[in-house]
Amino acid sequence: MAGYRRFTKVFFLVLNIVFAIIFLLACVAPYLDPTKWWFISLIGLGFAFIIITLIAFVFFWLVFKPRYMLISLIVLIVGYRSISEFFAFHIPDKFNYEKPKDVLRVVQWNVARFTEWKRNNNKGSQTRLKMMDLIKEQNADVLCFQEFFTSTNPEYYNNLNHVMKELGYPYYYYAWDNDGYLHWVGQVIFSRLPIIDSGMVRYPRPSMPESLLHADMLFNNDTVRFYTTHLQSVQFKKRDFESIERIKNTEEGMVVESRNIFSKLKRGVIRRSAQADIVRQQTRLSPHPYIVAGDFNDVPNSYTYFTIKGDELQDAFLLTGLGVGKTFSYIAPTLRIDYVLTTKDFTVKQFNRIIKNYSDHYMLVADVQLKK
Repeated sequence: MAGYRRFTKVFFLVLNIVFAIIFLLACVAPYLDPTKWWFISLIGLGFAFIIITLIAFVFFWLVFKPRYMLISLIVLIVGYRSISEFFAFHIPDKFNYEKPKDVLRVVQWNVARFTEWKRNNNKGSQTRLKMMDLIKEQNADVLCFQEFFTSTNPEYYNNLNHVMKELGYPYYYYAWDNDGYLHWVGQVIFSRLPIIDSGMVRYPRPSMPESLLHADMLFNNDTVRFYTTHLQSVQFKKRDFESIERIKNTEEGMVVESRNIFSKLKRGVIRRSAQADIVRQQTRLSPHPYIVAGDFNDVPNSYTYFTIKGDELQDAFLLTGLGVGKTFSYIAPTLRIDYVLTTKDFTVKQFNRIIKNYSDHYMLVADVQLKK
């Protein structure tokens, strides 16, 4: 019996040490080049699970061997920076839709092509109308959308005209990526403020034909720059999501399915790292206070996020929110991959994450104010 207890203690001690090492690797992942250390970058996808496990070990050792809980406590303290980027510690007030004239409201949303492209009255078209109504309800000054679809074919939806005329956003800057058949898909910035300058930087191949847009706007005698982008996705198809479910249920073919999933994850991590470098280079050239709103397709404890945010920008959710702030509705309950970042010229007044399953991403709304 004593031998069994000793074996159990050693087993859990080794397991605790293993999780402590994995946690520390996840903490250093944002500082490592993903082209060489991509497998460490992927650890960040399970960051929440790793933290929960370490906290569970704290309570476990508190009962059976209190001094061993220092293993988890020490590494959690060492990794506080990563935890603080992952988890927000503010109890938010109820979002106030009334806003002063000196406050800018920005909406960030990957609209997933508005679900339905062709004019009809099916379920997808009804969802599209709900999405448009939701956008209108926010009464935002600026809209930053990714995967925005529009068409000049009369059989399909001209979402560009709809947002301009029906929702009241007369100014826009759009990345016209020709999708064929008079269809276009890309990033777009809509505004109720005059746009006085704009520009686009395309990411190099072999990544998807994505881009970084910026638009300069006049606001209360100041010029504010907005950036929006959509970084390389993992390009999961319906089959990939089904594969993940099979892996969860440990069905046959797990090795093959896992290899396909990891191949896409690896490719996405590497390509996003190059794109993140470009975003950082371009945004730091801005002569004006600026806001970056986009779908980074990466979690907070990643090379992508740390590179773009750096020490110069502030995360609207972290300043006002609570929890992990999930923005992607599939796969895991902890995937925050959409962001609103601002320079420190701004005060973030309030932030809202609207949990509606219209798109596969949740809408983000942030109110910011230029400091005097």
